[in-house]
This record gives sequence, structure tokens and C-alpha cells, in this order.
Amino acid sequence: MVGEVQDNVWPLPKFYFSVDISDVGQHLAFQEVTGLDIKADVIESSAGSSPVFSKIKMPGPVQSGVVTLKKGVFVKDNALFDWLSALRMNTVSRHTVTIRLLDQEGDATMVWMLSNAFPTKVTGTDLKADGNEVAVAEIELSHEGITIERS
Repeated sequence: MVGEVQDNVWPLPKFYFSVDISDVGQHLAFQEVTGLDIKADVIESSAGSSPVFSKIKMPGPVQSGVVTLKKGVFVKDNALFDWLSALRMNTVSRHTVTIRLLDQEGDATMVWMLSNAFPTKVTGTDLKADGNEVAVAEIELSHEGITIERS
């Protein structure tokens, strides 16, 4: 009914999510994901027969940004660096990356799928002798598009 507030309707928290990279090996836990954006270019044109002196706008090619994943550094956890090292041997190991926003029961409520993703940059942690933060590495992924599914 219009105007009626439901008791179980709340925005989802963004801290409960999972990331799966096909064929990379063990399950990888990430602490942050950024760059899940999609943008359509705008094409402007003038119609010669139009009596209006303004341009018409149409959607153009769709672009996706670079997706950045951040995770804690663990002993003998080399999966991301191994994936990047495949690029040095002039081979590109492309994978499907699935990012799921989860509800309190652990069920996916929104899913982003990156097709043909490959790493373009892996950044190791910074080091400080007087610091007490955990070591965090980040990986940047290029891909050929994002598919978004909602449940």
C-alpha cells in the first residue's frame, strides 16, 4: 500500500560482502572494494531538419572503471602476486570476478560480475617501524564490463 512503512525495510550495510575470483585458488578475503561504476558516454548531434536550435543527446558506448580490491597480507598468501606474474610472461590470465553484497543471513542481495578481469597493478603494503597497523595490499583490475544482478 502506498505510504505504508514496512518494518523490515532498511538500507543494507556495506561491510558484509564476498569476492570470488574464478580459478585463482583459495578463497580470498578482502576488506575493501572500490570502482564498481558504469558510465555511458553522451553523444550530441544536431538534426538538420529540426526547428529547435539545440542538440539532441543519445547514449553512447558504456565504460567501466578500474576496480580496486584491498586485503590484509597473510603469511604465504601469494595468489594475487602469482596472478600478476602471469602478465610478465606475456600471457594474460583473465577471470570472472564476482562481488556479492550480503544480507544478515549471508544471502546475496546484489551481485556485480566483472567479465574477463585481469590485474594491472598490485601494490604491496607500506612499512613503518613506528606503526601498528596491519599490512594491507591492493590490486587493480581491468575488465571488459560489469553485470549487475539484484535479488
